[in-house]
Amino acid sequence: MQVGVTHLVDSKMPIARFLEEAAAAGYEVVELAIRREGEITTRTRDPELKRIVAHAEKLGLKIVSLCHLHLTGNLLQSGDVQAKGIEETEAGLRVAATMGVRCTLHTMGRLSPELFYDVAYRNGVESLRQLAPTAERLGVAIAYEFVWSGFLFSPLEMKRFLDEVGSDAIGFYFDPGNMAVFQFPQHWARITGPHIKMVHMKDWTGNALNGSWPPLLQGNVDFAAINRELRAAGYDGPMISEVPITTAPLKDTAVAIRKIIAM
Repeated sequence: MQVGVTHLVDSKMPIARFLEEAAAAGYEVVELAIRREGEITTRTRDPELKRIVAHAEKLGLKIVSLCHLHLTGNLLQSGDVQAKGIEETEAGLRVAATMGVRCTLHTMGRLSPELFYDVAYRNGVESLRQLAPTAERLGVAIAYEFVWSGFLFSPLEMKRFLDEVGSDAIGFYFDPGNMAVFQFPQHWARITGPHIKMVHMKDWTGNALNGSWPPLLQGNVDFAAINRELRAAGYDGPMISEVPITTAPLKDTAVAIRKIIAM
């Protein structure tokens, strides 16, 4: 397992500075984001993308993930909205491939009063089935992260959904801090294990209606139990901090992740 951090811990920080601070704090891998506007977009030219990669490599860092941030469309919708979401996601996959990044984070979209759950489920499966050939061809996975959107609220449902998509290039982005709000994250790790492509690191303290994400190892998440399930599933990839720097310094979080990996 590798110690990682996402740019989302301080997304306003310029990428070059983020990479430098991550390296200085002892991280090994990083996650960046593709946005509609900013340093990495679908319009960013290849030489600039490769310059970012080269800067990371010079610092001893590997870019392992790219978030489709504010560039996901709504894959749960149908018609033109779905088509636009697929188009945007494919563009993000091509950016990731240019950068040599092998995994992307996706949040799928959102429900609405008019978009019924069963329809959204079918649309989501169909969207990912349409995206799978591109992801497979480029060698860039799409990992769906559960983010309180009201969609796929149990590990059994998540597993069934990904089984129905039926592509090894489409998987799950596991974030224990998101599941711990309502459930036990280790249950998710066991049930969805073969589908897990990447892991975010957040803790949780409190209950579903009154809680917060504290520094790692200061909440209720049973990281030792999660580790057992991840290893049993064969996961040995990055453990990427999503702890904001306003919650804990980068270096402190890197130390905490190393403690968790050693559990």
